Amino acid sequence: MRELHLLCWAVLLGLAHSCPEPCDCGEKYGFQIADCAYRDLEAVPPGFPANVTTLSLSANRLPSLPEGAFREVPLLQSLWLAHNEIRAVAAGALAPLGHLKSLDLSHNLISDFAWSDLHNLSALQLLKMDSNELTFIPRDAFRSLRALRSLQLNHNRLHTLAEGTFAPLTALSHLQINDNPFDCTCSIMWFKTWALSTAVSIPEQDNITCMSPRVLKGTPLSRLLPLPCSAPSVQLTYQPSQDGAELRPGFVLALHCDVDGQPAPQLHWHIQTPGGTVEITSPNVAADGRSPPSAPVPGSRPRFQAFANGSLLIPDFGKLEEGTYSCLATNELGSAESSVNVALATPGEGGEDALGRRFHGKAAEGKGCYTVDNEVQPSGPEDNVVIIYLSRTGGPEAAAAGEGVSGQQSPGLLLLGQSLLLAFLTSF
Repeated sequence: MRELHLLCWAVLLGLAHSCPEPCDCGEKYGFQIADCAYRDLEAVPPGFPANVTTLSLSANRLPSLPEGAFREVPLLQSLWLAHNEIRAVAAGALAPLGHLKSLDLSHNLISDFAWSDLHNLSALQLLKMDSNELTFIPRDAFRSLRALRSLQLNHNRLHTLAEGTFAPLTALSHLQINDNPFDCTCSIMWFKTWALSTAVSIPEQDNITCMSPRVLKGTPLSRLLPLPCSAPSVQLTYQPSQDGAELRPGFVLALHCDVDGQPAPQLHWHIQTPGGTVEITSPNVAADGRSPPSAPVPGSRPRFQAFANGSLLIPDFGKLEEGTYSCLATNELGSAESSVNVALATPGEGGEDALGRRFHGKAAEGKGCYTVDNEVQPSGPEDNVVIIYLSRTGGPEAAAAGEGVSGQQSPGLLLLGQSLLLAFLTSF
């Protein structure tokens, strides 16, 4: 047993003094250093001593960093990888290096980077990623780097920055981010404000410039004039009628999503019916209610007709079209959503909808309902279902003209001169 123990120690001592053949390993100033720079290497060589704290692989021909590339050296504090040909850093390549304080990946071709690996590098103080091909940084990329003091992102292909990207970097004192092709739209204005007020040193601010739009090309961000920017807001509305006519088959459901925001938000409809989910990017029809030439079936009338003004028409509404109708507005500053559940109801004093929920006939006797942002509320706390009556007299041309569904009379969105009874079920 004693012999086996000594053999294990011998093996460990041998590993401690081993070194990959192309590299030089030794101790300097109390650090265990492995120097593999300028060796024309095309892969990270195996066989490093486990106690290496500084590893230089600079000026080689490494094309990528695979998962587990540095598994042999978990005690690394400094890793130098500048001036290689690295295009991709795989998930798990850097994650094991929890003691790392300095990481240099500059002067490569990196466009594919496992940002989540940085979440494990809480001891990192220096991060050099300049002179690469990075186009995007996730909002939470630096969430664990509270010890980071210097960050270099200059000379990449960054077009924008998510608001709050640098907020976790409470120890940051130096940031280089010049010479990136920024899109000077609303999404970048937060960075201009932050850069002008932060105590972090940001050199070469005259070289932090706009690439687009064309009229702003070359303008430093620090000199940008304020832009009219606002996150989206939405309100889902409809038109109640006072006549209380009977339910008839084959009617049209008409909803309207009133959207505000700058830049102009993109409107999207999410419809959950008994038959499944339908996703629609608005508009999907022209002013006449027919699909455009670019559609799979040009000139057809889709089951769900989304117009450019925010109106949604569902011809031949029936049991299969019951469900939840949601409009979602999105721009570069955020998103907003409003939803309503819709079901057919039988006229009378009360009953159950298609989902088995009780409704009260008295809701149709003048109580009605009202709209607020993000939901349609019942007219009283005791009501699960609010019954409304909709009439229709116009056609799809009227809908496209902007005669929106609202709390006031605006019959242009409702078709064929028929009346219908709907139950709008609130979302809780």
